[in-house]
Amino acid sequence: MLAEKNQILLRTKHPWYYTALYLLLIVMCFIMLIPFAWMLSSSLKLNRDVFTFPMKWIPENPRWKNYSDIWTKIPLGTFILNTVKLSVIVTFLQLLSSSFAAYAFAKLRFPGCRILFLGYIATIAVPWQAYMVPQFILMRAMGLNNTHMAIICLQAFSAFGVFMMKQFYESIPNELREAAWIDGLSEYSIWLRIMLPLSKPALSTLTIITFVNTWNDFLGPMIYLTRTELKTIQIGLRMFISQYSSEYGLIMAASVVALIPVLFIFLSLQRYFVQGIASTGIKG
Repeated sequence: MLAEKNQILLRTKHPWYYTALYLLLIVMCFIMLIPFAWMLSSSLKLNRDVFTFPMKWIPENPRWKNYSDIWTKIPLGTFILNTVKLSVIVTFLQLLSSSFAAYAFAKLRFPGCRILFLGYIATIAVPWQAYMVPQFILMRAMGLNNTHMAIICLQAFSAFGVFMMKQFYESIPNELREAAWIDGLSEYSIWLRIMLPLSKPALSTLTIITFVNTWNDFLGPMIYLTRTELKTIQIGLRMFISQYSSEYGLIMAASVVALIPVLFIFLSLQRYFVQGIASTGIKG
């Protein structure tokens, strides 16, 4: 409450500062949206009109046929279904495993808890390129090469997700857990009935990050998936570009289609996103 009053006082004393700040943010937002506007505009043009100068942001005769052609040029529907399947399963498993492990690290005390947590979090500092070859050898030895299960197994657990959820759980008062424990709830019930409902902002933030990363993943599917019927949208776009390198209108249309699910997920959960990022840095 005091912080809000201080913010109001600062705005009344320094109105020009906040006006300039908002104008700067608006300009930066506009600059960041220009490439997406160009992509959308180009997706409705003929190939010869994409790079015309001066550029026409709104085509005189929008070519909506580009959005129907991309479904026949390549198996785009199969690629999208594969990507949706992997993104949904990986996101669900990461939410489950990260929240479950984070609750144990944040609220339970067991031998080696701190060492185990530090060792797990230390894996964030190791670049994926350093161990992708051993991972590939392991997946091949397990017979999971060229299957979606390889991607799911490798991405179902996230050290970053555990760290973020642990920070959020530590902001929840221990008195809630103690009261539930006195009422006879088990640790599993406390996690399910108390911790998860309270952690909606953090879960929403982790959902956005995980879904976007899985949807946009390129190297993982490229390494493990070689059959066309198993490929994801990012590999499909690369295949489309290599086959139709001069069909810029079709390439932009396919890129817009690939962007829609990510945009939908972000807009659906964005009101929790900032709250989740802020609250995971607060310890109770």
